[in-house]
Amino acid sequence: MSELKQTPLHALHLKLGAKMVPFAGYEMPVQYPLGVKKEHEHTRQKCGLFDVSHMGQISVSGNNVAEALETLIPADLVELAKGAQRYGLFTSTEGGIIDDLMVVNAGDHFYLVVNAACKDQDLAHLRLNLASTHEVETLDRGLLALQGPQARDVMQRLCPEACELVFMQHGRFTIAGQEVWVSRSGYTGEDGFEISVAADACEAFAERLLAEPEVEAIGLGARDSLRLEAGLCLYGHDMDMQTTPVEAGLIWAIGKPRRHGGERAGGFPGADVILHQVDAKDHTRKRVGLLADGRAPVREGATLVDEAGNEIGVVTSGSFGPSIGKPVAMGYVTRELEAPQSTVYAVVRGKQLPMVVTTMPFVKPGYYRG
Repeated sequence: MSELKQTPLHALHLKLGAKMVPFAGYEMPVQYPLGVKKEHEHTRQKCGLFDVSHMGQISVSGNNVAEALETLIPADLVELAKGAQRYGLFTSTEGGIIDDLMVVNAGDHFYLVVNAACKDQDLAHLRLNLASTHEVETLDRGLLALQGPQARDVMQRLCPEACELVFMQHGRFTIAGQEVWVSRSGYTGEDGFEISVAADACEAFAERLLAEPEVEAIGLGARDSLRLEAGLCLYGHDMDMQTTPVEAGLIWAIGKPRRHGGERAGGFPGADVILHQVDAKDHTRKRVGLLADGRAPVREGATLVDEAGNEIGVVTSGSFGPSIGKPVAMGYVTRELEAPQSTVYAVVRGKQLPMVVTTMPFVKPGYYRG
């Protein structure tokens, strides 16, 4: 077994008393002494700081970068304004999802943030397809997520200019003598900022943020329950190479100019499969939200059946939702049962537990849109 990698904040996690676990090839904090439930609630009520430095940060530069990236990603990137960020997908020739990512138009280059478990393959994918015409560079930077309704209050004291950003905007600022790249985004459903900082300055910067009265360090456990309540997919669980964007409920990630009838229709891997599903709506399964009664969470991998006991899907993410006081899950069901208020049953230890199909997100988003 290969040795686990460490983020620039590894020593700080240990100092803060974190419980460390393997995650995506890294040793990462799953929780701190506060505990997962209180960390979750603190983020929803005040402000949490997450180490997401394990994620890949990549720069792509050269002529016509947006057009080049559109050959790999079905988003509308040509019309992405400077300083704007967009959610995107790398798709396979079969129409599956290779990874999901954030894409920023940084002016003289495009800045990508990709998932930790996929970053090596993503880098190889970019270089294989673009390296003959564009420079693809992996960046040695830390990445922090400051999330929660009081994140703006914290940022207002450190960098008021960054507070002028709205959801999915990106800017470059100087905070405490460090050049930082700030996006008004995150993966908790709350307002907040994702902050890229030089690796050698990351620990001091994180300690500066943790010194603010609203801020607590938050681990992967609460990050998972927060993103699940927000109805956000986790790659390798709620989407993968065997899942199309349409099945995953991510049609909105396919830009309108990239669809049939658009000015730049297709041109990305798997476009024939994906755009057919967009138009014909003949896919056989769909990602849905699921709510259960009681307190016991329904975990990933639980089989879903209909009233007659026929297998109709699977749970891909499941946890207790502290913000709503119920078990929440997402999973895939047959199209006949995708409508909200449909009842399905999760098989847990031989028992069939009723779950109600529901719209997502489970909690109202707090994104700042100006």
